[in-house]
Amino acid sequence: MATGKTGIVLEGGGMRGMYTSGILDVLMENHIYLDGMVGVSAGIAFGCNYKSGQIGRALRYNVRFAKDSRYSGIKSLLKTGNYYNAWFAYHLVPTHYDIFDYNAFEESPMECYAVCFDVNTGEGVYQRLDHVNDDFFEWIRASASMPIVAQPVEVGGHLLLDGGLADNIPLKFMMDKGFTRNVVILTREDGYRKTAEHGMWLMKPMLRKYPKVIEALMKRPALYNMQVQQVREQERKGTAFVFRPSKPLDVSRTTHDPKEMNRVYQQGREEALKRLDDLKKFLADDDEPATPAASHE
Repeated sequence: MATGKTGIVLEGGGMRGMYTSGILDVLMENHIYLDGMVGVSAGIAFGCNYKSGQIGRALRYNVRFAKDSRYSGIKSLLKTGNYYNAWFAYHLVPTHYDIFDYNAFEESPMECYAVCFDVNTGEGVYQRLDHVNDDFFEWIRASASMPIVAQPVEVGGHLLLDGGLADNIPLKFMMDKGFTRNVVILTREDGYRKTAEHGMWLMKPMLRKYPKVIEALMKRPALYNMQVQQVREQERKGTAFVFRPSKPLDVSRTTHDPKEMNRVYQQGREEALKRLDDLKKFLADDDEPATPAASHE
Protein backbone atom coordinates (compact mmCIF):
# COMPACT_ATOMS: atom_id res chain seq x y z
CA MET A 1 0.00 0.00 0.00
CA ALA A 2 1.27 3.45 -0.94
CA THR A 3 2.27 5.80 1.85
CA GLY A 4 1.98 9.16 0.06
CA LYS A 5 -1.02 11.43 -0.08
CA THR A 6 -3.46 11.56 -2.99
CA GLY A 7 -4.48 14.93 -4.39
CA ILE A 8 -6.69 16.47 -7.01
CA VAL A 9 -5.60 19.25 -9.39
CA LEU A 10 -8.25 21.50 -10.93
CA GLU A 11 -7.53 23.61 -14.02
CA GLY A 12 -9.46 26.85 -14.56
CA GLY A 13 -11.24 28.09 -17.66
CA GLY A 14 -14.30 30.10 -16.63
CA MET A 15 -17.49 28.24 -17.44
CA ARG A 16 -15.48 25.31 -18.78
CA GLY A 17 -15.29 24.66 -15.04
CA MET A 18 -18.83 23.26 -15.24
CA TYR A 19 -17.15 20.17 -16.72
CA THR A 20 -15.03 19.96 -13.56
CA SER A 21 -18.13 20.42 -11.39
CA GLY A 22 -19.82 17.49 -13.09
CA ILE A 23 -16.87 15.24 -12.35
CA LEU A 24 -16.55 16.40 -8.75
CA ASP A 25 -20.25 15.77 -8.14
CA VAL A 26 -19.86 12.19 -9.35
CA LEU A 27 -16.89 11.75 -7.01
CA MET A 28 -18.91 13.06 -4.09
CA GLU A 29 -21.90 10.87 -4.94
CA ASN A 30 -19.55 7.90 -4.80
CA HIS A 31 -17.91 9.05 -1.55
CA ILE A 32 -14.53 9.60 -3.19
CA TYR A 33 -12.74 12.32 -1.22
CA LEU A 34 -9.00 12.74 -1.55
CA ASP A 35 -6.36 14.09 0.82
CA GLY A 36 -5.78 17.44 -0.83
CA MET A 37 -6.92 19.77 -3.57
CA VAL A 38 -5.46 22.68 -5.50
CA GLY A 39 -7.53 24.84 -7.81
CA VAL A 40 -6.82 27.62 -10.25
CA SER A 41 -9.41 30.29 -11.05
CA ALA A 42 -12.74 28.53 -11.74
CA GLY A 43 -11.05 25.36 -10.50
CA ILE A 44 -11.04 26.64 -6.92
CA ALA A 45 -14.17 28.79 -7.26
CA PHE A 46 -16.21 25.69 -8.10
CA GLY A 47 -13.91 23.11 -6.50
CA CYS A 48 -14.24 24.47 -2.98
CA ASN A 49 -17.65 22.76 -2.93
CA TYR A 50 -15.83 19.42 -3.12
CA LYS A 51 -14.23 20.01 0.29
CA SER A 52 -17.54 21.19 1.76
CA GLY A 53 -19.34 18.19 0.25
CA GLN A 54 -22.04 20.24 -1.51
CA ILE A 55 -23.18 18.24 -4.51
CA GLY A 56 -24.70 20.34 -7.30
CA ARG A 57 -24.04 23.71 -5.70
CA ALA A 58 -21.71 25.16 -8.35
CA LEU A 59 -24.16 24.44 -11.16
CA ARG A 60 -27.15 25.52 -9.10
CA TYR A 61 -26.06 29.06 -8.24
CA ASN A 62 -24.55 29.73 -11.67
CA VAL A 63 -27.80 28.73 -13.37
CA ARG A 64 -29.88 30.69 -10.86
CA PHE A 65 -27.96 33.93 -11.36
CA ALA A 66 -26.95 33.44 -15.02
CA LYS A 67 -29.00 36.40 -16.22
CA ASP A 68 -28.92 38.46 -13.02
CA SER A 69 -27.05 41.74 -13.58
CA ARG A 70 -26.22 41.87 -9.87
CA TYR A 71 -24.12 38.73 -10.32
CA SER A 72 -22.21 39.40 -13.54
CA GLY A 73 -22.22 41.20 -16.85
CA ILE A 74 -21.26 44.39 -18.65
CA LYS A 75 -23.25 46.52 -16.21
CA SER A 76 -21.13 45.26 -13.32
CA LEU A 77 -17.92 45.64 -15.35
CA LEU A 78 -18.67 49.26 -16.23
CA LYS A 79 -19.81 50.15 -12.71
CA THR A 80 -17.23 48.28 -10.62
CA GLY A 81 -14.45 47.17 -12.96
CA ASN A 82 -15.37 43.54 -12.30
CA TYR A 83 -17.39 41.42 -14.72
CA TYR A 84 -18.35 39.17 -11.78
CA ASN A 85 -19.58 41.54 -9.10
CA ALA A 86 -17.17 41.27 -6.18
CA TRP A 87 -19.66 41.79 -3.38
CA PHE A 88 -22.71 40.03 -4.78
CA ALA A 89 -21.04 37.02 -6.42
CA TYR A 90 -18.36 36.32 -3.81
CA HIS A 91 -19.92 37.47 -0.56
CA LEU A 92 -23.72 37.64 -0.78
CA VAL A 93 -24.34 34.47 -2.81
CA PRO A 94 -22.38 32.14 -0.47
CA THR A 95 -23.73 33.72 2.70
CA HIS A 96 -27.35 34.52 1.82
CA TYR A 97 -28.59 33.01 -1.46
CA ASP A 98 -26.89 29.61 -1.81
CA ILE A 99 -25.14 29.16 1.50
CA PHE A 100 -21.66 27.69 1.52
CA ASP A 101 -21.29 25.07 4.26
CA TYR A 102 -18.66 26.67 6.50
CA ASN A 103 -18.69 23.89 9.08
CA ALA A 104 -18.30 21.01 6.64
CA PHE A 105 -15.45 22.80 4.85
CA GLU A 106 -13.56 23.49 8.06
CA GLU A 107 -14.16 20.04 9.54
CA SER A 108 -12.97 18.21 6.44
CA PRO A 109 -9.33 17.03 6.77
CA MET A 110 -8.72 17.72 3.06
CA GLU A 111 -5.94 20.23 2.38
CA CYS A 112 -7.11 22.97 0.04
CA TYR A 113 -5.06 25.52 -1.92
CA ALA A 114 -5.94 28.44 -4.18
CA VAL A 115 -3.46 29.63 -6.80
CA CYS A 116 -3.15 33.39 -7.42
CA PHE A 117 -0.77 35.71 -9.29
CA ASP A 118 0.98 38.59 -7.55
CA VAL A 119 0.87 41.50 -10.02
CA ASN A 120 3.85 43.24 -8.40
CA THR A 121 6.30 40.34 -8.13
CA GLY A 122 5.07 38.26 -11.06
CA GLU A 123 5.12 35.18 -8.83
CA GLY A 124 2.49 32.60 -7.99
CA VAL A 125 0.92 32.68 -4.53
CA TYR A 126 -0.39 29.35 -3.20
CA GLN A 127 -2.76 30.06 -0.35
CA ARG A 128 -3.93 27.27 1.91
CA LEU A 129 -7.62 27.66 2.75
CA ASP A 130 -8.58 26.27 6.15
CA HIS A 131 -11.09 28.74 7.58
CA VAL A 132 -14.10 30.35 5.94
CA ASN A 133 -14.20 34.12 6.44
CA ASP A 134 -14.11 37.26 4.29
CA ASP A 135 -10.48 36.63 3.33
CA PHE A 136 -11.38 33.09 2.24
CA PHE A 137 -13.81 34.46 -0.36
CA GLU A 138 -11.33 37.14 -1.40
CA TRP A 139 -8.59 34.55 -2.05
CA ILE A 140 -11.02 32.64 -4.27
CA ARG A 141 -12.07 35.83 -6.04
CA ALA A 142 -8.42 36.74 -6.61
CA SER A 143 -7.67 33.35 -8.14
CA ALA A 144 -10.55 33.84 -10.60
CA SER A 145 -9.94 37.52 -11.43
CA MET A 146 -9.07 37.58 -15.11
CA PRO A 147 -7.07 40.57 -16.40
CA ILE A 148 -9.07 43.35 -18.08
CA VAL A 149 -12.44 42.08 -16.82
CA ALA A 150 -11.47 42.21 -13.13
CA GLN A 151 -9.61 44.53 -10.83
CA PRO A 152 -6.64 43.18 -8.84
CA VAL A 153 -7.66 41.92 -5.40
CA GLU A 154 -5.83 43.04 -2.28
CA VAL A 155 -5.63 40.26 0.30
CA GLY A 156 -2.96 38.76 2.53
CA GLY A 157 -0.50 41.56 1.80
CA HIS A 158 -0.63 40.88 -1.95
CA LEU A 159 -2.23 42.49 -4.99
CA LEU A 160 -3.54 39.54 -6.97
CA LEU A 161 -5.07 38.38 -10.23
CA ASP A 162 -5.99 35.10 -11.93
CA GLY A 163 -3.87 32.16 -10.80
CA GLY A 164 -3.61 30.93 -14.38
CA LEU A 165 -1.09 33.69 -15.03
CA ALA A 166 1.30 31.86 -12.70
CA ASP A 167 0.41 28.18 -12.85
CA ASN A 168 -2.28 26.79 -15.12
CA ILE A 169 -2.05 23.17 -13.98
CA PRO A 170 -0.34 23.03 -10.56
CA LEU A 171 0.51 19.33 -10.57
CA LYS A 172 4.15 19.98 -9.68
CA PHE A 173 3.02 22.04 -6.70
CA MET A 174 1.02 19.09 -5.36
CA MET A 175 3.86 16.66 -5.96
CA ASP A 176 6.24 18.99 -4.10
CA LYS A 177 3.71 19.02 -1.24
CA GLY A 178 3.99 15.25 -0.93
CA PHE A 179 0.97 14.21 -2.99
CA THR A 180 2.57 11.30 -4.78
CA ARG A 181 -0.57 10.35 -6.70
CA ASN A 182 -2.94 12.88 -8.23
CA VAL A 183 -6.22 13.09 -10.09
CA VAL A 184 -5.98 15.91 -12.64
CA ILE A 185 -9.07 17.51 -14.18
CA LEU A 186 -8.31 19.48 -17.33
CA THR A 187 -10.86 21.60 -19.18
CA ARG A 188 -9.21 21.36 -22.59
CA GLU A 189 -9.45 18.33 -24.83
CA ASP A 190 -6.58 15.99 -25.68
CA GLY A 191 -4.24 17.56 -28.22
CA TYR A 192 -5.11 21.15 -27.35
CA ARG A 193 -2.16 23.52 -27.47
CA LYS A 194 -2.33 27.13 -26.34
CA THR A 195 -1.21 29.74 -28.85
CA ALA A 196 -0.45 33.42 -28.33
CA GLU A 197 -3.03 35.28 -26.26
CA HIS A 198 -5.61 37.01 -28.43
CA GLY A 199 -5.81 40.79 -28.28
CA MET A 200 -2.40 41.44 -26.77
CA TRP A 201 -2.24 44.64 -28.81
CA LEU A 202 -5.23 45.88 -26.83
CA MET A 203 -4.29 44.40 -23.46
CA LYS A 204 -0.80 45.91 -23.36
CA PRO A 205 -1.95 49.53 -23.08
CA MET A 206 -4.79 48.57 -20.71
CA LEU A 207 -2.38 46.73 -18.42
CA ARG A 208 0.53 49.16 -18.62
CA LYS A 209 0.37 49.66 -14.83
CA TYR A 210 1.13 45.95 -14.39
CA PRO A 211 4.10 44.97 -16.60
CA LYS A 212 4.43 41.64 -14.78
CA VAL A 213 0.92 40.72 -15.98
CA ILE A 214 1.83 41.53 -19.59
CA GLU A 215 5.00 39.44 -19.24
CA ALA A 216 3.02 36.52 -17.81
CA LEU A 217 0.44 36.70 -20.60
CA MET A 218 3.18 36.54 -23.21
CA LYS A 219 4.84 33.55 -21.52
CA ARG A 220 1.58 31.73 -20.75
CA PRO A 221 1.22 29.65 -23.95
CA ALA A 222 4.66 28.07 -23.61
CA LEU A 223 4.15 27.45 -19.89
CA TYR A 224 0.74 25.91 -20.44
CA ASN A 225 1.94 23.58 -23.18
CA MET A 226 4.89 22.49 -21.04
CA GLN A 227 2.57 21.70 -18.13
CA VAL A 228 0.28 19.65 -20.36
CA GLN A 229 3.31 17.59 -21.30
CA GLN A 230 4.27 17.20 -17.63
CA VAL A 231 0.78 15.91 -16.88
CA ARG A 232 1.08 13.38 -19.69
CA GLU A 233 4.43 12.18 -18.38
CA GLN A 234 2.99 11.55 -14.91
CA GLU A 235 0.02 9.83 -16.51
CA ARG A 236 2.38 7.47 -18.32
CA LYS A 237 4.20 6.75 -15.07
CA GLY A 238 0.92 5.82 -13.43
CA THR A 239 1.09 8.56 -10.81
CA ALA A 240 -1.65 10.73 -12.37
CA PHE A 241 -5.19 9.89 -13.41
CA VAL A 242 -6.31 12.50 -15.91
CA PHE A 243 -9.77 13.63 -16.95
CA ARG A 244 -9.85 15.53 -20.25
CA PRO A 245 -12.98 16.49 -22.20
CA SER A 246 -13.50 13.84 -24.88
CA LYS A 247 -14.44 16.66 -27.26
CA PRO A 248 -13.99 20.44 -27.09
CA LEU A 249 -16.33 22.02 -24.57
CA ASP A 250 -17.01 24.94 -26.92
CA VAL A 251 -18.43 27.21 -24.25
CA SER A 252 -17.70 30.86 -23.55
CA ARG A 253 -15.74 31.51 -20.37
CA THR A 254 -18.49 33.93 -19.30
CA THR A 255 -21.62 32.36 -20.81
CA HIS A 256 -24.99 33.44 -19.41
CA ASP A 257 -26.84 30.52 -21.01
CA PRO A 258 -28.06 27.95 -18.44
CA LYS A 259 -28.47 25.36 -21.20
CA GLU A 260 -24.80 25.67 -22.07
CA MET A 261 -23.82 25.38 -18.42
CA ASN A 262 -25.92 22.24 -18.08
CA ARG A 263 -24.51 20.77 -21.29
CA VAL A 264 -20.91 21.16 -20.14
CA TYR A 265 -21.77 19.93 -16.65
CA GLN A 266 -23.47 16.82 -18.06
CA GLN A 267 -20.45 16.07 -20.24
CA GLY A 268 -18.32 16.05 -17.10
CA ARG A 269 -20.76 13.77 -15.30
CA GLU A 270 -21.01 11.32 -18.19
CA GLU A 271 -17.26 11.07 -18.64
CA ALA A 272 -16.71 10.63 -14.90
CA LEU A 273 -19.29 7.84 -14.70
CA LYS A 274 -17.77 6.13 -17.72
CA ARG A 275 -14.33 6.08 -16.09
CA LEU A 276 -15.42 5.59 -12.48
CA ASP A 277 -14.22 1.98 -12.26
CA ASP A 278 -10.83 2.94 -13.71
CA LEU A 279 -10.53 5.74 -11.18
CA LYS A 280 -11.33 3.39 -8.33
CA LYS A 281 -8.63 1.02 -9.54
CA PHE A 282 -6.14 3.89 -9.68
CA LEU A 283 -6.98 4.78 -6.09
CA ALA A 284 -7.15 1.20 -4.83
CA ASP A 285 -3.45 0.89 -4.05
CA ASP A 286 -3.34 4.19 -2.27
CA ASP A 287 -4.07 4.95 1.35
CA GLU A 288 -7.74 5.19 2.21
CA PRO A 289 -8.87 8.67 1.07
CA ALA A 290 -9.92 11.29 3.55
CA THR A 291 -13.67 11.70 3.96
CA PRO A 292 -15.40 14.94 4.81
CA ALA A 293 -16.65 15.43 8.33
CA ALA A 294 -20.17 15.86 7.03
CA SER A 295 -22.05 15.21 3.82
CA HIS A 296 -24.24 18.02 2.56
CA GLU A 297 -26.05 18.49 -0.72
